[in-house]
Amino acid sequence: MKKIFLSMVAVLCCSVCFADSSELSKQATAFYSDNNQIRTMDLILQINEKDRTGQDWLLLGNVMADSLRMEDAVYMYQKAVEADKKCYRAYYNLGNYYYERGQYNEAIENYTKASKINSENPYIYYNMGCVNIKQGDLQRAKTNFNKAIMFDSKVPEFHYNLAYVYKQLHKDKLAQTYLDNYNKLAGN
Repeated sequence: MKKIFLSMVAVLCCSVCFADSSELSKQATAFYSDNNQIRTMDLILQINEKDRTGQDWLLLGNVMADSLRMEDAVYMYQKAVEADKKCYRAYYNLGNYYYERGQYNEAIENYTKASKINSENPYIYYNMGCVNIKQGDLQRAKTNFNKAIMFDSKVPEFHYNLAYVYKQLHKDKLAQTYLDNYNKLAGN
């Protein structure tokens, strides 16, 4: 009788210690949404590495990035795309990482991967346009800013950067049109 009772206690303890991975993931996402990074990390670290989803790795990467541990964040984003090839946010975040470091080819490569998965995210195209400007490729920048505006025409910065590109291309009338759009949207 004593052995049966101890076995039942052991089963109960194990079931409390090892919560379902998907439930831990859901809780971690909720805590991340509430900006509770410590609890987010604690929950995800309870999930066995081989059972972590792309979203789990992405959240770990975001926590690392928020803590300015960028090398760790990059590792986590890479693990995210290994776990889920369709985790476009990891590619997007890797693109941002490379853009900030002036590694423009790597940035474009990751933004392009993100855009192939989520072709309607305007910020992917906006960021690609910013990289294109840095690379001196104003035609591609124009194309990418136009795509960004096509998917979300209410973001003032999209219009401002397109105005800048048109100004650089000596298309002053179009530049003024987009500058006017920017001023209207920005409330100037």
